[in-house]
Amino acid sequence: MDNYLVVSTLGRDHPGIVNELSQTIVESGCNILDSRMTVLGSEFATIMMLSGNWSSIAKLEDALPRLAEKLDLNITSRRTKPRSPGSNLVPYAVEVVAMDHPGIVHEVASFFSTRQINIEDLYTGSYQAPHTGTPMFSLHMTVGVPADQSIASLRGEFMDFCDALNLDAMLAPVK
Repeated sequence: MDNYLVVSTLGRDHPGIVNELSQTIVESGCNILDSRMTVLGSEFATIMMLSGNWSSIAKLEDALPRLAEKLDLNITSRRTKPRSPGSNLVPYAVEVVAMDHPGIVHEVASFFSTRQINIEDLYTGSYQAPHTGTPMFSLHMTVGVPADQSIASLRGEFMDFCDALNLDAMLAPVK
């Protein structure tokens, strides 16, 4: 029976971090099921869900403090279980683009939270608009919409919400 571990890392970016992390994971007998890795400013961050038998997970947990010291990373881990599939949830993609200003993530998250719609995945970015250099913001997320919810009503409410905040947005089924 597989056991599961979520591992999160944060530290100064430098070449070789992914190589060292993945080597330690493989040598312990674990497997990377899902991961996100990125550079934010001058920091490197990861979050991974790993699987392995009980002894492999324990071996990795034992190796993490030494790896943290070697790579100068903050590493945290937590045992977990696989997520039960939500059979009554339909995945929808949400895309938002707007002139950058504080509060966009909170406003969009609040819209879905008040409707009991869970955010499954979220990533954002900022950039300068071509030609004008205007600071822009983009948000991409996947939400789980209950199958009994009216998509037409939800889409209409979301578009009205975005129009009121001057956000260019889209809500579409994940294909």
